[in-house]
Amino acid sequence: MAIEVPSKSGEFRRSAKLMGNTFEITIVADASDFANQQINLAISEIQRIESLLTTFNDNSETNLINRYAGQSPVKVSAEVYNLIERSLRISSVTDGAFDITYGSLDKSLWNFDKNMTNLPDIKTARAMVRLINYRNVVLNKDASTVFLKQRDMRIGFGGIGKGYAADMAKSLMIRGGVKNGIINASGDLAAWGCQANDKPWTIGIANPDHSYLPFSYLNISDMAVATSGNYEKYAVIDGKKYSHTINPKTGYPVTGIKSVTIITSNAELADAMATPITVMGIRTGLNLINQMNNIECIIIDDDNNIFTSRNINLITEI
Repeated sequence: MAIEVPSKSGEFRRSAKLMGNTFEITIVADASDFANQQINLAISEIQRIESLLTTFNDNSETNLINRYAGQSPVKVSAEVYNLIERSLRISSVTDGAFDITYGSLDKSLWNFDKNMTNLPDIKTARAMVRLINYRNVVLNKDASTVFLKQRDMRIGFGGIGKGYAADMAKSLMIRGGVKNGIINASGDLAAWGCQANDKPWTIGIANPDHSYLPFSYLNISDMAVATSGNYEKYAVIDGKKYSHTINPKTGYPVTGIKSVTIITSNAELADAMATPITVMGIRTGLNLINQMNNIECIIIDDDNNIFTSRNINLITEI
């Protein structure tokens, strides 16, 4: 695939379907051959990570862990082991609002499309989440094994995988000599250096009522941004909008928040924190963010009120 060269000289951009999402990779370079080579390497790296984490390949490490749930530990690569270890750490910090064992949810009950006209009853919802518990993931560092304590437990990396892949592709290109670039993994952004005009990368934060329009802009460099919003996938039942984000403790969709944007140093953490802050709610979520270093947050509620962590000052168009 040839690189598209935009009107701004020195920037090379390509989009590709990866991990079930659209990744757009933009780098600043002097020569198209070099840019082409580096973007090819980045795409190959994302594909490699996808092969480890996907649940659409029976032989992926993720599916092997799931297959032997409740039966025996599974030896995994150091890369997957470390990602799971970091995921469990985030689960602990968020009191389970982030949980990679969400894979046991029955997606047939939560399709969030026009055919969804009723919510499951409370009893059914609670039954759905009985297997979601990050504390039942047992790690053995010496043996590099992962064990899910209960049968039918399933893990998935939908809440952290895109960000991790963006970080890994970014690191690979930096090692290859790319000093300036930005990776957009369907809204999860990892940026480093500057644009071709030596100015910081400018990104728009989506207006949740008009997702193709930004309500504010950020100039970033060596930062990552991720947004989770109910405008992405939702159902309207009896006139009320329900987000595709499920509270892992109740089995019910989160309400009251339209979008959460996380700004921090790496895309993995930004990706992983956006959903749990949505689950935790405005007050608890911001309280957590304000206790953490080098991470900021912007929340928009259902009434278009904007709430931010301590160090954010916004000029908005909402």
